[in-house]
Amino acid sequence: MRLSLIPNLITVFRFLLVPPIVLLLLRGQFGPALLLFLLAGFSDGLDGFLAKRYGWTTRLGGLLDPLADKLLLVSCYITLGGLGVIPVWLVAVVVARDLIILAGAAVYHVRIAALEAEPSVISKINTLAQILLVLIALGGQIGLVPAAWLGYLVYTVLATTVLSGADYIWIWGWRAWNSKHGTGRFP
Repeated sequence: MRLSLIPNLITVFRFLLVPPIVLLLLRGQFGPALLLFLLAGFSDGLDGFLAKRYGWTTRLGGLLDPLADKLLLVSCYITLGGLGVIPVWLVAVVVARDLIILAGAAVYHVRIAALEAEPSVISKINTLAQILLVLIALGGQIGLVPAAWLGYLVYTVLATTVLSGADYIWIWGWRAWNSKHGTGRFP
């Protein structure tokens, strides 16, 4: 086995963690679910570190890594929303944003040009807020954190989700318009 494949194998491992995490959540076993979620987070950091540190980046890894992250987060959000741990309306906003971005990316890729994923700063903040919300929600279920923290983070996730969605629409909409009409440079 080539060492350069290690980050991709770690990413595949993260994909494989999603079903057990969801199953644990559905069974109300929030402590073990939290531990697996933390393990998934550690694996994300580890594969990124190895890929960058040793130059083991691949096109496949560049596609799989964000997909594994999205699958984990969306699965946790849908499950926690279904269990009533986080508001269903927030789950709807988070999933709608992701679907809009995915649809826009597909249209851009097919109609305009090849698309390279470029997460914006606000998107990175949004991802961090979404991760923290899952951690706080799970920690709250087992008494590790005060319940009030969840309420504050719900509105933080709402704000960053809306802002990052609008940011993507603005940036990629402008790029598409400019590509088709050549009317000016992106500000």
